[in-house]
Amino acid sequence: MKTLLTTTLLLLSLSFYAQDAKEIIRKAEEKMRGKESAYTEMTIEVIRPKWTRTMGLKSWSRGNDYSLMVLTEPAKDAGTAFLKRHKEVWNWVPSIERSIKMPPSMMMQSWMGTDMSNDDLVRESSSVTDYTHALGKDSIIDGKKCWKVILTPKPDAAVVWGKVVAFVDQKDYVQLKAEQYDEDGYLVNEMLGSEVKEMDGVILATRLELIPIEKEGQKTIMTINTIKFNEVYDDAFFTVHNMKNIR
Repeated sequence: MKTLLTTTLLLLSLSFYAQDAKEIIRKAEEKMRGKESAYTEMTIEVIRPKWTRTMGLKSWSRGNDYSLMVLTEPAKDAGTAFLKRHKEVWNWVPSIERSIKMPPSMMMQSWMGTDMSNDDLVRESSSVTDYTHALGKDSIIDGKKCWKVILTPKPDAAVVWGKVVAFVDQKDYVQLKAEQYDEDGYLVNEMLGSEVKEMDGVILATRLELIPIEKEGQKTIMTINTIKFNEVYDDAFFTVHNMKNIR
């Protein structure tokens, strides 16, 4: 009886911590997309050993199922748009006036020559629903005490990474670091969040650096210039037709 009681208490404890870890990730994700929706303007710098490139991006999102993004600069790429509706992802290329439905096989490919994958940008996979979550040992990042949350893909989830380890500030639920591993357990990318400040009433990291571990002198920096939460966007906003016209 004592053994059964101990086992039951252990299982309940593990269940509590698993749920707690998932809640941490949900709250951290909510920082970037709002409880309902978010409008964002950002600058993206692609840094290479011998050159750099800068892009401007506007994005609109509603929950996990809808997002629409358009490049505003440089001029040759302005108007290039990406749309996510549930599990469908579309790309509008103004130079050829053609919309392309992106297959799942393209999600791992580089987005616009950056260190981000197409999946990173449109977030076809969900850190909350496509992974199981477990707490590791607490860590200190930039002087802030952080939860270490280990995300492992569910067996049937169509995700890019074999494992993700996230470090979330215990005070404000800001994700300050993330490690992305391949299916063989090798660290591929490191994401660093910094310049934490309040924007539209929410404390978040406004500078994100994505650093490929094995590519020296190479990284992508995303800087949030403007963000507005919980604007109203209906289903008609997130359509292929609107993707062609958004600016």
